[in-house]
Amino acid sequence: MQRHRSKATILSILSMGLGQIYNRQFIKGILFLLVEAWAVFYFSNNLGRALWGIVTLGETPRNISKKIEGDHSIFILVQSLITLLFLVLFIIVYIMNIRDAYKTAQNRENGKKPNNFKQSVRYVMDYKFAQSFLALPTIGILFFTIMPILFMIMLAFTNYSAPNHIPPAKLVDWVGFQTFKDLLSLKTWSHTFFGVLTWTIIWAVLSTLTTYLGGLLVALLINQQGIKFKGLWRTILVIPYAIPQLISLLVMRNMFNGQFGPINQYLGYFGLGGLPWLTDPFWAKVTVIIVNMWVGIPVSMILIMGILTTIPKDMYEAAEIDGASGYQKFKIVTLPMILFSTAPTLIMQFAGNINNFNAIYLLTNGNPVVGDYQYAGATDLLVTWLYKLTLDQNKYNMASAVGIIIFLIIASFSIYNYRRTKSFKEEDMIQ
Repeated sequence: MQRHRSKATILSILSMGLGQIYNRQFIKGILFLLVEAWAVFYFSNNLGRALWGIVTLGETPRNISKKIEGDHSIFILVQSLITLLFLVLFIIVYIMNIRDAYKTAQNRENGKKPNNFKQSVRYVMDYKFAQSFLALPTIGILFFTIMPILFMIMLAFTNYSAPNHIPPAKLVDWVGFQTFKDLLSLKTWSHTFFGVLTWTIIWAVLSTLTTYLGGLLVALLINQQGIKFKGLWRTILVIPYAIPQLISLLVMRNMFNGQFGPINQYLGYFGLGGLPWLTDPFWAKVTVIIVNMWVGIPVSMILIMGILTTIPKDMYEAAEIDGASGYQKFKIVTLPMILFSTAPTLIMQFAGNINNFNAIYLLTNGNPVVGDYQYAGATDLLVTWLYKLTLDQNKYNMASAVGIIIFLIIASFSIYNYRRTKSFKEEDMIQ
């Protein structure tokens, strides 16, 4: 009884489409054969060079005097990645071809007539429309998101950096974990890395807590009974968020800039001396946290005010009947409800602050300069340091290693905390 399945499977393994033709699905079989014909043509011309390129990254550097064009290691790496991703897609389609032939043959053995091409299309549109519709964006994600990430990861295991390993004049070579070893153990790099990492974590914690707690305080104050013109207060307090960050941060940079900046002039009116807001490492860090509060508190305020309106009033009434004070009502009713709803957002804000490029780069550019840091300033985060390593210094391999570490920090923190939040656990229970 399994003779149809065996023959269709073997034929589809030998060549795409043969199993479908055996099952009398001729148009589908021809389409699979055309896909395989294209694959044979494409991979016969590119797969060998892709495997050679991914292993060697080129063998001949450019020599202008001898008119030798040479190999461009980075172009070779990108082209090899594209070819290998096409190979992955082809293997997936090949497996789908085998499974389709097997399933159709199984239906034949059960007395079901194989669908013709029109019936197959109708079946896909009726029952597999979502999967088919998602195929195109999935391919886009593969080539425009996953491939750049793979490219970045691979760069971290090369010596691609200025001045000695920039193609095409020089070739790029695989160096294994040497880049990570230099970053973590070589004094000139490790001192900078651990210094920037420490400040990145401090910044992420303080900027998240200050904006969240500030937004919570403002939302509770506006939501209090007896406060008039609540709409006006909400509008005024949301203005810093409504203004584009590019404008507000550059304005703040000018206000805090220099001995005679507007902020220092305001302090002078009260007899207070001017502070080195952007030139002293400590005060520069204080400045970016203060300005981030100005920009970030409205976001938390809007979020929390929305949650406050969803808390049932009968919960407060029950607490009052039990003799709860205002603080006890906040502790027992308000705060748990807010934390339950905002915990995923709070985790996301923390992860976002680790990569808060705009707040640092537009306000301080990572400065002031620290003499014993490698291409980094006192307020640089890992992400702004990565930017400088890439665009200013052409240290691509080191920047890629830093990027991988940023990803590991954010991914591990986010996954761990998402799975521990009550909202995540209750969502799993509902499903």
